Parts: sequence; structure tokens; C-alpha cells
Amino acid sequence: MPTLARPGFTLHYQLDGAADAPTVMLSNSLASALGMWSAQVPTLLAAGYRVLRYDTRGHGQSGAPAAPWSIADLAGDALALLDALGIAKVHFCGLSLGGMTGQWLGTHHADRLHSLTLCATTAFAGPPEVWRDRIAQVEANGMSAVCEATIGRWFTAAGQVAAAAAIAPIRAQILATPVAGYTGCGGAIAVMDQRESITAIRTPTLVMVGADDPSTPVAASEFLQQQIPGAQLVVVPNAMHLFNVERAPAFNRALLAFLSSQG
Repeated sequence: MPTLARPGFTLHYQLDGAADAPTVMLSNSLASALGMWSAQVPTLLAAGYRVLRYDTRGHGQSGAPAAPWSIADLAGDALALLDALGIAKVHFCGLSLGGMTGQWLGTHHADRLHSLTLCATTAFAGPPEVWRDRIAQVEANGMSAVCEATIGRWFTAAGQVAAAAAIAPIRAQILATPVAGYTGCGGAIAVMDQRESITAIRTPTLVMVGADDPSTPVAASEFLQQQIPGAQLVVVPNAMHLFNVERAPAFNRALLAFLSSQG
């Protein structure tokens, strides 16, 4: 289990592919882990990329330092991992919370990015009270209190049937998320506002979203496209939040087309 020592915790990661291949760095959503990218890794490797996944702090096999945390802290973990592995630049792809991390990197550390893919994410997650209510639920009753509601926001009803085998490990990841990880990252989301800062992004950017996503709706992705100069937008039909799982072939085609266009 490869890990990186960070102040007060360890960061778990997985690196696959040839050392001389361009690296795609994948960043997970809240309440998931690096396993959420299982449908992307073989496709990226077959296309000649190296793939770096990691468990966001407080998720999967990564530890949880004392809160509060910020999106800048999460981005700092990603940068520290690149430094430790000697990787100068990556194609960064993040979904939901991972996309929030990506926005911060694009704004403040464009020199570390070949490209930026922001999936099912937003620059502002709404009133902090919404997140404080969820955090209170989890603190009182654990992850089981939000698990099924989360599945309902992440996957369409049809997808829950058709992709049941792929969704089962996602449900397990939700339930296995430490309370400290959920509340720490939820607190970072609650106070995040990148609506103005992302106008500074000059990295080639792809924004992707599921057409039926209730968590980060199409309008949020349209806003990102409008704010980030030159950003492209792909809307995947018949999909909700974790559309990289529910509609993996469509997700992979769009991602590879974008990466290939970057040379």
C-alpha cells in the first residue's frame, strides 16, 4: 500500500503505467475513494497514459488530520504527492470534490498542469447551512444516515439496476468513509467560493456533467465553462452525479478525445 507522509496523516495512492508516459491524475468525490475510477484506469492505460489515483484525506486508506480543512489544503496534498513522485506536470481530472480541488490547482498552480478536466462539480456549493445539516446528520448517526440518499443523487433509477455490480462497491465506499473524512471535507466545501478566482484559469479545460445531475446540475457546469476562458463542455445524457461509473463508455470517450487533443 503506497503512502505519502503528510503532516498528521498519510496519503494513500496508486500509480500505474509506464514511467515515461504522460500522467493522468484522478481525484475522487466526497464519500468515495480511488476505486471509483476503476472503469477509467484500463482505458487510460491502453491509450498510453500513466494513471495516478489517490484517496483524498479522510477517505479510503488515507488518514484524517485535525480539522478544519480547506480546498487549498486538499490541493496541497495533490501537489505534495506530485513532488514526492517527481512528476512535474499532469493531466488532472477530478469529480465533484476532486473537481473543486482541480479548480484551485488551475487557478494557483497552472505550471503543474497539462490540462484540467472538471467533472460533476461546482465553484460554489450553496448556503453553508445545507452542508452543516449533512455534517450534523453524519456526526450523530454515521455514514449510514446519508448513504441511500447519496446513491439516489449519484445514479439514475435505471442506472441503479443496469449498473448494480459497479454501484455495489461505491455503496461500500460511502459506508466505509470515516466520519472525520466526510465532515472535514464537507466543511471545506461549505466555505468554498471559487466563482471569481477561476476566471484566472488558462489551462486547457474540459467541463463534463451528467444531464440529470441534481447535486451539481448542468447550470453549474455551464457557469464553469463561461468563467474559464476557452473551456469545453460535455453533457452526458441519462446520467447523474457519478456518471463516470454509470455511463463509463461515454465518459471515457469524452475524456480521451480531450486528452488526445492536447497532444
